[in-house]
Amino acid sequence: MSEITLDVRIVVFSLDEDTLQVLLLPCGEAPDCWTLPGGPVQVDESLEEAAGRALDNRVDREQVYLEQLYTYGEPQRVPARRLVSVSYFALSPANARCAARTESERWYPLEKVPGLVHDHAEIVKYALRRLRYKLEYSAAGFQLLPDEFTLSELQHTYEIVLGEKLDKRNFRRRILQSNIIEETNHLRTGEGQGRPARLYRYRPDAVAEVKARRLFP
Repeated sequence: MSEITLDVRIVVFSLDEDTLQVLLLPCGEAPDCWTLPGGPVQVDESLEEAAGRALDNRVDREQVYLEQLYTYGEPQRVPARRLVSVSYFALSPANARCAARTESERWYPLEKVPGLVHDHAEIVKYALRRLRYKLEYSAAGFQLLPDEFTLSELQHTYEIVLGEKLDKRNFRRRILQSNIIEETNHLRTGEGQGRPARLYRYRPDAVAEVKARRLFP
């Protein structure tokens, strides 16, 4: 029986240039072949520690949301090897992204993701589905934003992740009624017709599990 190797793979999502992006690394197995960040789990570390190590110097871990996603362990998923991968997805604000460790690391818009090694395309697809689902019952969307944001920025984030337009009046009314954000004393200029826009933040005492997405049918 072949030896089983355990590794972690992380789908790191970030919002930049009006697109949802994912961090990829060259896999080294073939030209134009890419892989998700990750690597083998060491004998003296937990799965979470291995995932955190894969994120080191790629994103600011203090600002990044990390959640275990799924375990991929089909015997034939990797040719000539028995590899079990515990996958995670991470949500990183654009300002938490570090300079790439190497020149070849890249952030790709989801609609332009190149060829991925093994079943990593399936992992990315499932991570996106999980992210969209989490918008239905959690405050996950706020993890892609800076600490303070306008209502337009918040709505735009939801629209990008969900791939659909949301009614502006309905969104604003219901997000305010949900009582999960609060006004700050800060304004941002340059939005709309030049009028300053109020900045908001996620309430630190808000309930983590909220019917966020379902507020905005």
